[in-house]
Amino acid sequence: MVLALVLLPAAAEAQNLTVSPVLSPGATLLSITAEGQSRRTPDLALFSAGVVTTGTNAAEALSANATRMDRVIAALKRAGIEARDLQTSAVSLQPRYSDPEREAQIRARETRQPYIPPAQTEMPRIIGYEARNTLNIRVRRLANMGRIIDTLVTEGANQIDGPSFTVDEQREALDEARTEAAANARARAELYAKAAGLRVSRILSISEGGGFYPVSQIVVTGRTAGAPPPPPPPTPIAPGEVALGISLSVQFELTR
Repeated sequence: MVLALVLLPAAAEAQNLTVSPVLSPGATLLSITAEGQSRRTPDLALFSAGVVTTGTNAAEALSANATRMDRVIAALKRAGIEARDLQTSAVSLQPRYSDPEREAQIRARETRQPYIPPAQTEMPRIIGYEARNTLNIRVRRLANMGRIIDTLVTEGANQIDGPSFTVDEQREALDEARTEAAANARARAELYAKAAGLRVSRILSISEGGGFYPVSQIVVTGRTAGAPPPPPPPTPIAPGEVALGISLSVQFELTR
């Protein structure tokens, strides 16, 4: 039971006022934080695929990037990924600069001449542009995950991160976690009360905080553009198990 009072003044602005739980005379306040978890086999994978391209000018870099990303999206749709499960997360265009110091070192090594440091007035200059487009993807058929990743690389994706796994419908699992967290809080309160020669009289407040505890993320590194497709079998992916967790903060009143 949460004891809270919402005060609505006559003025246009409304203020929320939370009243601290009131203890009975001679009672002791005990605050407990407890967690509950429910483990599930994941049915949803989340990962990102990106295309990174370069060009001598901005338009060239963007054009090449758009062409390859179009191929990536088309391949995903052919693999059964719905439009609702594809979302662009970032598009960027950045200049690429020369490195006079590194160029001087390379020149000395290639010509076998003494190293001559670049003049202090020699500033980095723009030598091209880099375009990036990153797509967030949800895969609902986990058995297809490895094949989808291999197809992406074949079609031009050269930056892949993930996957992380989750459960699409979490309500039932979270309710199980809530039940476990409440039972854990009560059991701990009973233990402390007994140790102190008291008993649990009532619950003064309950507040909930949630958390999702995934298995360790699997990182798949994309191969360089133009690399031949991998031989079968496809990239192995192990979904493992995920735990959905709830944290409860509970205040108990202890009496003799």
